[in-house]
Amino acid sequence: MQVIDWDLAVTTGTRLVRPGPQVSREEARQAVTELRTLSREAEGHVREFTKIHTETAPQPATIVDRPGWIKANVEGFRVVLEPLTQRMSSGPNVPPAIVSAVGSRITGVEVGAVLAFLASRVLGQYELFLPPDPTGQEAVGRLTLVAPNIVHAEREMGVDPHDFRLWVCLHEETHRVQFTGVPWLREYVRAQMTEFLLASDLDLPTLLERLRNAADTVADVVRGGEGNLIDAIQSPGQKEILDRLTAVMTLVEGHGDYVMDAVGPSVVPTVAEIRGKFAQRREGGSRLDRTVRKLLGIEIKMKQYAEGSAFVHAVVDRVGMDGFNKVWTSPETLPTTPEISDPDSWINRVIGTPALPA
Repeated sequence: MQVIDWDLAVTTGTRLVRPGPQVSREEARQAVTELRTLSREAEGHVREFTKIHTETAPQPATIVDRPGWIKANVEGFRVVLEPLTQRMSSGPNVPPAIVSAVGSRITGVEVGAVLAFLASRVLGQYELFLPPDPTGQEAVGRLTLVAPNIVHAEREMGVDPHDFRLWVCLHEETHRVQFTGVPWLREYVRAQMTEFLLASDLDLPTLLERLRNAADTVADVVRGGEGNLIDAIQSPGQKEILDRLTAVMTLVEGHGDYVMDAVGPSVVPTVAEIRGKFAQRREGGSRLDRTVRKLLGIEIKMKQYAEGSAFVHAVVDRVGMDGFNKVWTSPETLPTTPEISDPDSWINRVIGTPALPA
């Protein structure tokens, strides 16, 4: 049983995605070469600053265009959703083949449209979940940078291209160091995501109720409300799991933002200018753009950057980098959502000594 027509998702996404900025062949070649080089340089800076040791040898980033990013994310979605697909295929309430076929095509178009929207905005990502390699071994992850989006952003903001590219690489390389240097972290995130998916209520009446909630949410956001589709379609049992996922992703995203700005001044001369203009850019966009970002939960992700970075900054200020790195000891030492907002409570619980005055 196929829940989503993945081929149609790729076709739809690549058809709908906007073209990237106009660049010559030489400019494109130069951007790709420099991003590969800077990704390796950034990893050295990140390892030294964070004091996270990883056995994984530095690898240059994979550089893609917008359609390439869509294809890569479809591959990741297939891996993540496999447990749910297997459950639906073997459960007692398997829908008729015609319903599955029509439904999978509808969701394929929807997923493709969402990816087309995101593909012109994402600068880079560390892909945690990949299909097995040809030998059947599970891939450990891949750092991907979207070259046309990085070029578009640096042109739009009028910042130094070399500095901006290195600054972006510092953030994304932090994620690679996190997930390769903390052995249990990747599997923890995978387990939480699988548990979240399998906690879905899949009976037809419940699904219809969720769809009505989603429709109400769309209408509310268009009127200026604060809802998002993730909150609208999740079950009560999923809320607790999502809270844990949100806490860990707030930590890793905030850590990435903290590192890119803390390392920045020593290797990115114009980091202050870049941060200021980038913050303005994150808050900008048309009303339609802001509405879609709310619906997809992207505004929540923006808050994660700020809240997570503030948590890391506060903890490092009080107990130093070695003290902060106790966060990576085990799932039990990860901050909870309330602790993200109250770093002293995390310090008291995990380190066991009162926080020093800031």
